[in-house]
Amino acid sequence: MACVFGAWWLPTVGAQAASPDRPTAAVKEVQLALVWSPTRSPHGFLVSEKFDGVRAVWDGQVLRFRSGRPIAAPVWFTSALPRQSLDGELWMGRGTFDRLSGVVRQAVPNDEAWRAVKYLVFDAPGHIAAYADRVRGLQSALAAARVPWLMPVAHQTVKDPQDLQSLLADTVRQGGEGLMLHRADALWQSGRTDALYKFKPDLDEEGLVVGHQTGKGRLSNQTGALLLETPQGQRFALGSGLSDALRRDPPPVGAWVTYRYQDRTPSGLPRFASFVRVRDPE
Repeated sequence: MACVFGAWWLPTVGAQAASPDRPTAAVKEVQLALVWSPTRSPHGFLVSEKFDGVRAVWDGQVLRFRSGRPIAAPVWFTSALPRQSLDGELWMGRGTFDRLSGVVRQAVPNDEAWRAVKYLVFDAPGHIAAYADRVRGLQSALAAARVPWLMPVAHQTVKDPQDLQSLLADTVRQGGEGLMLHRADALWQSGRTDALYKFKPDLDEEGLVVGHQTGKGRLSNQTGALLLETPQGQRFALGSGLSDALRRDPPPVGAWVTYRYQDRTPSGLPRFASFVRVRDPE
């Protein structure tokens, strides 16, 4: 089933032919979010749900992880995608991240398992248009394509911080992870940018595993805590949230893990940090 896309799909900035055998610089430089301040006005932003999926970028030829490594998706899944770039999340539903991660990381795709995977698209990397125009183009083009596993992410506007808090509470109550806010007039830009924000009940961050601390008592001969280095270069021990399985077989030195925290200490360290997951190596 091939997609037919209209004239909205414009040339991209720095477009070049992609090789399926190696990561590309364009794919590696995905757009990354900053943390939203709850008191800030959402005026001028488009708001969508933050999906707890696996980031996937389509360069017109190859579906890739955020790192740029190819995803071994079934041919029927990728043959339905357009020849233009897309950015989104592979998703199987709320609370299914571990199952999803196992499906999409297989070297040989499980056709039956992939039938439950959706590609939720929220952007068209490199396209020369404001974000609001890119969203309108995506909604129109993907709806016309009529591919059941290819879906545009829904966006809305919110008038003030109080309404945004209410929307966040409703989303989390229904099992969602949080919200994303994208400046409506922003052109596409790679890397971490002030055009894109994430808004969650708890803050989160990724840290680099630089060591392991041996546990005590019932945790003797197991990992009591991971020694992490924050993006700011500080180090701290993270033990809360580790499962027994992870304590027996912890993430290796060099792995990246995601942790949640409430706020920061005066010295800048995460306060009440709790392990969430090992970042997908892909």
